[in-house]
Amino acid sequence: MIRKWSASIVRAGRSVRGSSAPVTYSLIALCCAVFLAGPASGLSPAYGTGDELLAVQRAYFRHWGVIPAELFEGSGGSALTPATALFVHGSWVHLLGNMLFLYVFGAMTEERMGRVQFILFYVGCGYLALLGYAAANADSEQSLVGASGAISAVLGAFLYLFPRARVTSLLPFLFFLPVRFPAWIVLPFWAALQWLAAGRASDGPGVAYLAHLVGFGLGFCYASVRYGRPTRVKAAPAPAPEGENQP
Repeated sequence: MIRKWSASIVRAGRSVRGSSAPVTYSLIALCCAVFLAGPASGLSPAYGTGDELLAVQRAYFRHWGVIPAELFEGSGGSALTPATALFVHGSWVHLLGNMLFLYVFGAMTEERMGRVQFILFYVGCGYLALLGYAAANADSEQSLVGASGAISAVLGAFLYLFPRARVTSLLPFLFFLPVRFPAWIVLPFWAALQWLAAGRASDGPGVAYLAHLVGFGLGFCYASVRYGRPTRVKAAPAPAPEGENQP
């Protein structure tokens, strides 16, 4: 059994090293590993059950997530939370949704940017997206976790770099049939929905739409300044990402 597990790990490592987007796949693996090892997954009996588990989860999110009311107090630990929060997710749906969109949009963006530049872009824009949300909600005591700010930056960069790429979307009014549209239609529409939702958002638990907007704008602006003309491609599938989670 140990040999089989070891062989599987070796094969996975080789596939990542040999892929054209190893950073994207490594980020996905890291986020999944952090989630599975933490209390949010609910898999480990060491964290308890019921109210005990909920208390551990709240403490976990407050430790690793962004708390706007504490972020600007000057504490060194709090200053790191916009980076650590990028790798923490609040639920299975939150994790799987974000990783799906990182997988689809991240690979092509990483190939265009290069590995080192992509990881710096991802973490930097994700940090600034959470920082922007915290600045706009400086009195909030809600902990904020998730990679959506960084992934929204990837979407913004993708829109600029590959505006003609075909994106597969599921539309409710068409009975969720998959329909393919150019990225220049789907992604601005998604950004407009985030804008409308941000205007109605409260300070309570939910989705931090403002972090999406900040990340999306940063990603688009960075790509436009850094790369000039967009890249022509034939196709690229996917819908838009899961929201930032406020447990």
